[in-house]
Amino acid sequence: MDAFYASIEQRDNQQYRGKPLAVGYAGDRGVVAAASYEARKYGVRSAMASKTALRKCPQLIFVPARFDVYRSISHHIREIFLEYTDLVEPLSLDEAFLDVTENHKNILYATRIAKEIKKRIFQETGLTASAGVSFNKFLAKIASDYKKPDGLFVVKPKDAESFVERLPIEFFFGVGKVTAKKMHELGIKTGLDLKMKTEEQLVGIFGKAGHIYYQNARAIDDRIVNPNRIRKSVGAETTFDRDIDSYEELANEMKEIAEDVIGRITKNAFRGKTITLKAKYADFKIVTRSKTLPQVVTTYENLYNTGLELLKEINAPDGVRLLGLSIKNSDSLSWTDAIQLRINFDENDMG
Repeated sequence: MDAFYASIEQRDNQQYRGKPLAVGYAGDRGVVAAASYEARKYGVRSAMASKTALRKCPQLIFVPARFDVYRSISHHIREIFLEYTDLVEPLSLDEAFLDVTENHKNILYATRIAKEIKKRIFQETGLTASAGVSFNKFLAKIASDYKKPDGLFVVKPKDAESFVERLPIEFFFGVGKVTAKKMHELGIKTGLDLKMKTEEQLVGIFGKAGHIYYQNARAIDDRIVNPNRIRKSVGAETTFDRDIDSYEELANEMKEIAEDVIGRITKNAFRGKTITLKAKYADFKIVTRSKTLPQVVTTYENLYNTGLELLKEINAPDGVRLLGLSIKNSDSLSWTDAIQLRINFDENDMG
């Protein structure tokens, strides 16, 4: 969906239309859950601190989130998806993977299904959606963002590797701000740069994620679309350029991690009570500390202050090389990591 939460607010409130709008809380520790396209022109993005967003766009209008409304519309859209295929894997309230290799309407081309679904969504909700069509999840995800808003982009098998080679590394699914910065420092700025690295090199630098980066650089993604897996946690972590042994410095580094996690749970309407701190020591030993709160975590202060308590339990005389925070115990939507078997492309459609 295109700027899902913000688009709903603009649809339902005429005075917000055509104006820079953010869904979220404007306070000191507020986070932008969604930004309208008018706000994005100023550099405002979801998961951004509200103070930063207001600095970029002083006239930004903040409205509180109405998750009951967002969930209802998301459910309506899900019902449209299920008319075409049972293989629907939600990523969040506003995004899902569909495997249409075999579909209920026996439509031959995946692109035609995407066009039909986009039209149905607009007719029934008044909202626009963007679709990416390809033969695996990695490429479909990238394609869905390629021509927003109200876009449709196709990546055919014959074009896949060259398409990925041209991509800025920031477009890769799973490459966040911290990882992108690290890649740039290593001279990796495009898919082609990433492709030049061996799998051993990438695993040595990025751990298990290195295997995924190696495959994605070659347009490979073997995950299936799985409608039954439930997301149990949301988290973020960062690997430091040097080992850190100062509590104060680790506490400072944790601020950005906590903001990232709050942004993610807000976007995904994720609910959890258990906070886990993860630390990897200089000798690569990993330790975790957890605390379950009486109420679900909804604010930065709640997450960060609990993280500070857990950080005091970490004893790392030789330093910490990685720090992470996560929230567990979810009653949110089902989701998964998941490719399709065989997909038909309309030769009249350009990828």
